[in-house]
Formats: sequence, C-alpha cells, structure tokens
Amino acid sequence: MSRPITISLVIPVYGVEKYITEFAESVLSQSYPYLQYIFVNDGTKDSSIDLLNDIIDKKYPHQRQNVIIVDKENAGLPAARATGLEYVTGDYVYHVDPDDWISADSLRKIAEKAEETNADIIYFHYVKEYENRSSVKREGFYSSADKEDYVRDMYNHRAYGTFCNKCVKASLYKEHVIYSPGYPYAEDCYVTVQLVGYASSIDRLDEVVYHYRKNNPTSITRQNRKRRKREYALNFLDLYEKYRDVPADVNPVSVIFDDILIQAGWYSIAYGLDLFNRYPYLAAAIRKSRIRTGSDVWLIAQLITKVVAFFKRK
Repeated sequence: MSRPITISLVIPVYGVEKYITEFAESVLSQSYPYLQYIFVNDGTKDSSIDLLNDIIDKKYPHQRQNVIIVDKENAGLPAARATGLEYVTGDYVYHVDPDDWISADSLRKIAEKAEETNADIIYFHYVKEYENRSSVKREGFYSSADKEDYVRDMYNHRAYGTFCNKCVKASLYKEHVIYSPGYPYAEDCYVTVQLVGYASSIDRLDEVVYHYRKNNPTSITRQNRKRRKREYALNFLDLYEKYRDVPADVNPVSVIFDDILIQAGWYSIAYGLDLFNRYPYLAAAIRKSRIRTGSDVWLIAQLITKVVAFFKRK
C-alpha cells in the first residue's frame, strides 16, 4: 500500500486575533489526518498566538504534534511565507491566511485528487466572503498544455493568481529557484506564475475549498489604488529582471514579458509613478514589446504607452 499524501499548510500570522479562532477551527477539524500546520508568527503584537495555543490545548490537543509555531521578527507577508517553506515536510504545500477559513473536509478532497492525478498543481474554487453576501469564484479549466495561457490569464486577472486556490507539490519549490517579491501586493501572483510555469501537470478539483474574507479592514487589498498599482508594477519588473536572460524554452514567465513592460509603462503614465526614470531600460524594452489582446491594459492605452516610450529615447 502506498504512503498517504501529506499536505503542509503554511500560515503567516500577524494581527489576526479577531479571526484566528474561527480559522484554527476550520483547519484543525479537517477530516484528513495527514496534515502539517506551520504557523509563522511574523512578530505579531496582538494575542493571535495565545489564542491559537489556547484552542489547540482546549479542543485539539491531539493535533499538537502536527503543529509548528515559528517565531520571527516582523518582515512582511512574503518573508513569512518563505520562512514557513523552510519547515515543510509534506508532499504538497498549501499557503493559507488566518483571517479566512477552509471548507469542511476539503483537504481530504485535495489529497484524493493528488493521489488520483499526481499533478504538480491542483487548483480549485474559492469564495469571497463579504459582510452580507458571498461570491463564488470558479476557476476555468486549464490543462498542462494551457499553462502559458494560465500564466498570462493570472497576470492579467482573467484567472486567479492566488495562493488560496492552489495546492502545489513541495518538489516544485525544491527543484527550482522560486523567487519571492519585495512588496506584499500581488505577492501570491508573483509566485504562482513561476510555479505554474514550471509545472509539468496541473489539474482542477471542482470544489469550493477556501473562504476569503473581504471585510477585513487591514487586508492588503484595502490599500489605496495608486499604491497597489505601484507595488504590482515594481514586483513584476523585478520578476522580469530575474528571468529576462533565461532562455525561453526553460523560462516559466517569458509569456508575460510584454504585459509586464507595457503595464509598467502605462501605470507610470496614468499614476505618475516615474518608472521610466527608475528603470532606464524600460522605454527601449517597451518599444520592442508587442501590443497584445487579453491584457489588463486597453489597446488604446498600450498604443499611448508605446508612443510615450518612443519619445523617451536617450
């Protein structure tokens, strides 16, 4: 009989005392027993960790052997996730946030799909939970043959570039250098486009697994619009720089290079981000980029960006 699939949950903890009890209930009560829980205390100043320990001791003492709590100085969400990866022992990694929650019995369903398919990435549906309503986000179907489309759709918000709807083989992290971003906004998309680009096989579990809380006032997605656009552009220009010299046949993200460059140029124009001066290569790279449909940047805005780049010749 083969060894059961094991799943490691990586859970960064900072400022979630209002929500962590509900979250802990949802993950510690899962029916699937072969789980590892890695809570990364990112220097939280509230009682989140005390509440977590309290619920483990009172209701789930049998889970204590499966729980790791890692204490570190506050360094932000991407760094906390990267720290958690250092402690992973499972076959699969699932990044989740403790201000949300997971559907009952869902991790068993993920494990069964992993056992059935041996896929590098298993993706599924999730729910955005608002104050008075829920909105189910159903992911389209992508096979491994469609992974370039999937990468591009995630970057351009036509598919979900989130951690919360993907369970990933730990071997993808071990066999490849997977970079982490410098800024928290869209940090999940920054990583997931790399993972999907490297994956040999992907498969969909047609189930709603995750419940993403949209009424948390401290959520990163509540940042002001200009700041979000700036961090999105800076993160992905960083990704472009890391991979621009990697040959296309082994490059997991080259399919979005045109999108990254033109979007950075457009954001610089539309939001006054001054990225052309910060990145001296940007104008020349935009001039060489293709205008493409399916981008977040409208075609007319792409044309404007190309014209501006033309007049920024050194």
